[in-house]
Amino acid sequence: MTEARGSIAASVRAGGGATRRLSSRRARRRFLWAFALAAVGAAALSAPVSAHPHVWVSAQEEVIFGAKGQIEAIRHAWVFDEAYSAFVTQGQAKDGGLMTKEQLAPLAKSNVEDLAEFEYFTHAKASNAKVEFGAPIDYSLEERDDKLIVLRFTLPLKTPASAKIFSLQVYDPTYFVAYELAKDEPIRFVGAPKGCSANVLGAKPLAADESKKLTESFFSGLSPGTDFGVKLATPIIIACP
Repeated sequence: MTEARGSIAASVRAGGGATRRLSSRRARRRFLWAFALAAVGAAALSAPVSAHPHVWVSAQEEVIFGAKGQIEAIRHAWVFDEAYSAFVTQGQAKDGGLMTKEQLAPLAKSNVEDLAEFEYFTHAKASNAKVEFGAPIDYSLEERDDKLIVLRFTLPLKTPASAKIFSLQVYDPTYFVAYELAKDEPIRFVGAPKGCSANVLGAKPLAADESKKLTESFFSGLSPGTDFGVKLATPIIIACP
């Protein structure tokens, strides 16, 4: 079977040559979007020295509450960078128009299914206990008027969680994909009880040796490690009465 352009499974297989040089099993299964290895060369020429991932995502998160005031789901809206978006849509749309959700539906399905292997890059805790998510629903890909691709999907919690103290982070542990919260409305509440608030915290700066390791990983095409993503992730703290 021919895999859809931009499928995650295809990209992981394409990265096999580089991943075989990684020591840990988890690193060998690292996430790469379909064009990631091809993007390394272009990124080395055009990206600033401080930029080491190969795919960039602007993320907007919705926290969905149930009738009892508990958190029941997280709704993602991930906007991909120009290079990835162009790769997905190249030669696909008719007469230079925008691709429709229907045209992108097979790719949306393969992406969310493959993301299960990586826990959807979604990490949450309720009262310091890890939150488990079910299979994604309501997923779609669309091309915006500015030609950028947006992946939307909802992750229901397996068990609704208390919103008294709830933390949420979206990141790729290997930092091949860089997630940054959207500048406008990075976090939204749907059905939240009165008095709930969200605090977006900044990531801590890397130590000098960590920055060096990240730079070396960029030019080698290998992952800097399985913990760099969390070090650079932006925590969201949700608190409700």
